[in-house]
Amino acid sequence: MTPEQITAFVTLFVIIDPIGLAPIFVALTTGIPAPQRRKIALRAVLLAFALLALFGFFGQALLNAVGIGMPAFRISGGILLFLIAVEMLFERRRARREKQAEEAEAEEAHSDPSVFPLALPLLAGPGALATVILLMERNAGDLPAQLSLLGVAAIVLGIAYILFMSASLIERVLGQTGVNVVTRLLGVLLAALSVQFVVDGLRDLGVLAG
Repeated sequence: MTPEQITAFVTLFVIIDPIGLAPIFVALTTGIPAPQRRKIALRAVLLAFALLALFGFFGQALLNAVGIGMPAFRISGGILLFLIAVEMLFERRRARREKQAEEAEAEEAHSDPSVFPLALPLLAGPGALATVILLMERNAGDLPAQLSLLGVAAIVLGIAYILFMSASLIERVLGQTGVNVVTRLLGVLLAALSVQFVVDGLRDLGVLAG
């Protein structure tokens, strides 16, 4: 993998957080037969990929239509990712996701949670969508590079699918302490990456020297 692809993989893996989503998938699909559970997981990751690809190719056009420049979007996206990192470091993100899952159940959507809340907002949430737009914009005009980035997104979602199917085993192996340690390590990485997005945006605006 190229450095750009590695950066994309780490960023998307940290933001989507398949490890953290696995227990929530189990909670949302409790009592559902295994074959149906597989269909729900597959439908969720395919829909999430479609959303990421859509925003990757047309997100900048949407921003242009509403008058938002890429430097401003880089800075705001970096701030958004930093807030997600803070949630991960202080264990607020899991509580928020569990609340979203509970709200979905309250609305009787738990029979098929593939669209909401799995695909949106858990897999293809604001952070993931913003990241894809930023990464694709870095390679504007280079279709092979953009397709490779979407391939990286597909790999991350593929990992999410595998973890969904083995969520119970992962929880037993890692335990709650292990999950917490992994989440915090990924949060530190995401915090550093988010600051880099802000720095890039400030450089584009001429606030910082290149």
